[in-house]
Amino acid sequence: MADDTQPLMTPVVEDESTYLEQARDKPESNSRKPFYVRPRNLHGNTDPQELVTDEASAMNSRVQYYSKLTTTHNALVPPDHVIPAEEKIYVYSPLGSALQFESSIDGYGKNPSIVTIFSIWNTMMGTSILSLPWALKEAGFTLGIILLVSMNVLMLYCCYRVLKSRQTIDYVNTSDWEFPDVCKYYFGSFGQWSSLLFSLISLFGAMIVYWVLMSNFLFNTGKFIYNYVHNVTEVDHVLSTNGSVKVVCPNPPGVHHHNSTDMSFIISNDTGVQEFREWWNKTNTVPLYLIFLLLPLLSFKSASFFARFNNLGTVSVIYLIILVTLKAGREGFHLEFHWFESAHNFVAEFRLSFPHLTGVLALAFFIHNCVITLLRNNQHQENNVRDLSIAYLLVGLTYMYVAVMTFAAFPSPELSKDCIEPNFLDNLPSSDVLAFISRVFLLFQMTTVYPLLGYLLRVQLLSQLFGNVYPSFFHVFILNIVIVLTGVFVARFYPNIGAIIRYSGATCGLAFVFVYPSLIHMISRHRKGQLSWPSAIFHSFLIVLGVVNLIAQFLI
Repeated sequence: MADDTQPLMTPVVEDESTYLEQARDKPESNSRKPFYVRPRNLHGNTDPQELVTDEASAMNSRVQYYSKLTTTHNALVPPDHVIPAEEKIYVYSPLGSALQFESSIDGYGKNPSIVTIFSIWNTMMGTSILSLPWALKEAGFTLGIILLVSMNVLMLYCCYRVLKSRQTIDYVNTSDWEFPDVCKYYFGSFGQWSSLLFSLISLFGAMIVYWVLMSNFLFNTGKFIYNYVHNVTEVDHVLSTNGSVKVVCPNPPGVHHHNSTDMSFIISNDTGVQEFREWWNKTNTVPLYLIFLLLPLLSFKSASFFARFNNLGTVSVIYLIILVTLKAGREGFHLEFHWFESAHNFVAEFRLSFPHLTGVLALAFFIHNCVITLLRNNQHQENNVRDLSIAYLLVGLTYMYVAVMTFAAFPSPELSKDCIEPNFLDNLPSSDVLAFISRVFLLFQMTTVYPLLGYLLRVQLLSQLFGNVYPSFFHVFILNIVIVLTGVFVARFYPNIGAIIRYSGATCGLAFVFVYPSLIHMISRHRKGQLSWPSAIFHSFLIVLGVVNLIAQFLI
């Protein structure tokens, strides 16, 4: 992925001694190039340099032969000179991070379990964490906790089914397969194209959410800096607390404010301040300014540069946890339990809008499209299920902590719990220093991840349509224009990230979480005559659950 325009193939030398001599002379030149690429991955390439040579094909046969011997006797490992160098790949989690991951061609990696667990945690953590306190409120505090635990276990089981899906295929070497390859095996071209469609939907939804959030963070960051430099004092014209830790309610229940309205009074007679407010508007102008920053970044042929900043996602999540802890420690807990009916400024513990939470959680726990890739690098393959379970447990605890602490510490009865925003940072004023630091972290992190998401979308879409991930500057430019204009439109007229996240989560989760893993398991067991009625009923229930979850997002 270092450069899409370079040949995929590296010429193979005549003999082993020449190969070793050239490797010593040029240790870095071709160390990251795969020596062999399957013909099905060469999307219509006609360049003779990119064709699979006879020497490369023979070397690939030798590697596969050694691999089969290794499975029967550990001493029969292939020599170093017939093992290709590791290639860098991207691992993607919707609304999370897109990061580079070292992968071995032979399918066995070098990462210990602790690194594998952390990689899964880091990949799964995404912007959905900002919406979890709101989603918990939508379900009610008690029902929300029950659903969060239940969805954690359910999503883990479906992820386990994805991980085991390759083993359901007999007499075929599936060591280098991903889950879409398994779907194609069982469902033909429909499985291939439908998995591609749902993958594109999740990518596109992620980019829209990122655009809305970046517009929000850029607006509040610019507002904080301007007020600080010009010594401008603002008094928010919204419901808020008056304590040392100020919490605001920008959209009070039952009162509808237009999102572009900046509800604040400025204590200043400077006309420059008024002009700043006119040109620096959250929905009317700031989303347009992002075009000048992000459109050039989307046009990069390679996304390798941006992948170097993937650790910022971890820093941002850790800082959010610290921020929530500090705010909760200062505010204390504000809880009253009203099981079925809402009381003054307190929501019921069980609410009919709970599908909002299940939609968000379907995306928050989503890693099914890349779990095989992540665990392929695990040093001890026999620990894959254990490490995946531990990673899901840690992710669930992280989500639980942020959601519960933010909800419990929200200052009621001064403000209603219904004031919790889909992005809980919106409940902190732009003048809050800790919130300002968090927004800066997230803004920079999203600016680096956004081009990665665009690159992945371009690779998946254009390679299928044109057989080339970069057919021409014109094609890429048109695709990027569509992406950014969609982001501007949504940020202008529908900047509700909670709704976008749950729609995306329920949609991509329908295919990759509920339907395909369950169907593949039932079909494989049925072909072997091992499908029991309890298993068929349970997995059919999972499919129905996924369909109902998607429909409920549009009805409730």
